[in-house]
Amino acid sequence: MVAKSDIGVRCFQAFLAWGNFVIACCGLALMAMCIFFIFDRDHLYVLVYATGNDSIWRAAWIGLFTGFALFCTAVFGMYAVLKSKRGLLLVYILLMIFIFAFEVASAITAATHKDWFVPNLFLKQMLENYNKPLPQNLPSTQDEIYKNSGITSTWNMIMTEYQCCGVYGPQDWLQYNSQFRQQNSDSEYPWPRQCCLQDGTGGIVNVNACKIGVEPYLFTQGCYDYIAGPLIRQGLGVSWFGFAILCWTFFVVIGVMFYYTQLDS
Repeated sequence: MVAKSDIGVRCFQAFLAWGNFVIACCGLALMAMCIFFIFDRDHLYVLVYATGNDSIWRAAWIGLFTGFALFCTAVFGMYAVLKSKRGLLLVYILLMIFIFAFEVASAITAATHKDWFVPNLFLKQMLENYNKPLPQNLPSTQDEIYKNSGITSTWNMIMTEYQCCGVYGPQDWLQYNSQFRQQNSDSEYPWPRQCCLQDGTGGIVNVNACKIGVEPYLFTQGCYDYIAGPLIRQGLGVSWFGFAILCWTFFVVIGVMFYYTQLDS
């Protein structure tokens, strides 16, 4: 068994305390990343929600919880190591194992969910829900109203802000049947007005040129990269940073376990 006054033991204690300090800082950083993701600066949540699989947002919420839990537990771990009490160290180890399991689930979900965001997923959703009339039988269809109005407003924002049109391009509105085509004739508007170049006041610069597909009055670039790009980048950021924290935490907890076994009961 170790003597707490040994210089080697003190150095090992300092190393474990420093390791937990790094975990605490990483926990705060993970919280910040997850808050940024959950805040949904690009207003993409409704598009993900409408797919029926918003697990990537749940992974971010779990990451937010684990970040806060890592911070609190790491601070407690520094206290437990410096006090060198077996009871405190055991509580710390059990808490870290519990948090470790949650963060593994969060990181794996965020890392694998990127394969879900394929272009045809958003294409089908856009064709079925964009400009779809709101149902009349309230309040039983509040969820449908949220999805339809949210998808329409989000697509309008994306096409206007990023100067793009459809998922692959404006041909999406011509090649497939959609709610938009049911509400508008091709001769009047073959694609949404948000696909047209606008002036500073929001008016369309050249309506006729946009209708017949003349560049630059019609946006010919698809919007898929502006939808899936932020989701994939932020999801992978949360995931890989989570994995990095897990690797560091694993070695710190192993060190605390070793220290625990060397203390007198």
